[in-house]
Amino acid sequence: MDFLTIILIILAIVFGYLIGKILRDKYWEEKILEERKDAIAKSRAVLGGQFSEQLAPYLPDFPYSPSEVRFIGKPIDFIVFRGADNKQIDEIVFVEVKSGKSKINAHEKNLKNAIDKKRVRWEEYRIPEDITKSRER
Repeated sequence: MDFLTIILIILAIVFGYLIGKILRDKYWEEKILEERKDAIAKSRAVLGGQFSEQLAPYLPDFPYSPSEVRFIGKPIDFIVFRGADNKQIDEIVFVEVKSGKSKINAHEKNLKNAIDKKRVRWEEYRIPEDITKSRER
């Protein structure tokens, strides 16, 4: 091998490396742009869903009185205290709001299952008196 051949091989390797680096950088720039657009679209969908959830009790086909509905958010969207307007709660209803083709997730299914199996109870928690008493100094 003569000197010129070695120089040409080295130049070909360097040129190949630079072309590969440029192509790789271009690929990642496009990929990042796609991912950002996808993230923005998902974020908008989530925000739209959250807005719709908050608005649901005021929609004409919502089956409960908005004044009897309390927003929880997680793990369930609303709890309805049916009859609260008349000061006689007849039923407590857990409401999960969905839009479009969305379905309940595993956590929501688990909650629904607990409710369906009547694994729901009332509990009262009393704050210890030493926390609520005013202390004389």
